[in-house]
Amino acid sequence: MPAPEPIWDAGWHRRATRHPSPNFGPRPQGGPIDLAVVHSISLPPGVFGGPEIIQLFTNQLDWSAHPYFEQIRGLEVSAHFLIRRNGEVIQFVSVSDRAWHAGRSCWRGRDNCNDFSVGIELEGLEGGQFEPSQYTALAALLRDIHDQWPLAGVVGHEHIAPGRKADPGSGFDWSLLQTLAGWPAQRFPGHFSTS
Repeated sequence: MPAPEPIWDAGWHRRATRHPSPNFGPRPQGGPIDLAVVHSISLPPGVFGGPEIIQLFTNQLDWSAHPYFEQIRGLEVSAHFLIRRNGEVIQFVSVSDRAWHAGRSCWRGRDNCNDFSVGIELEGLEGGQFEPSQYTALAALLRDIHDQWPLAGVVGHEHIAPGRKADPGSGFDWSLLQTLAGWPAQRFPGHFSTS
């Protein structure tokens, strides 16, 4: 029986749908990749399932298509992954590269979390509820990442940029994620210092 195909191909997850983003750069040479940062996003806010998030991360968003887009006109950002409401996983940047998701941030005394983290966006509203399929997909993705790049922690954007960011917010169930991932509490917010 042939060996199963590796999950990772140069930092790309073979089970994720690829939409390569131009918004990335090299990570610091020799540095660890040991943090996962969970975000939430919807475009326009509160609207799910459309192409706008993919368009934003690939610099193809029509800024005139919705009044809200004027507020973010010219934004060049990315995440490594997006998990849709139905659990579909989309990848924009190789985990080997530095995506532009965290901004000004700090974790355990280290600034510039983009340098050493994997950014995972959940389609949803900051402070809102997320779907069971998203938690299942996120837990599976975290386990796959951890197999290749051992993660010391999983945090929300709110934990590495307090006062500036508040996602995924109060509606996110960290205990459920911990249970599904099957990991010790010490890897999750509330059980370690993020600053």
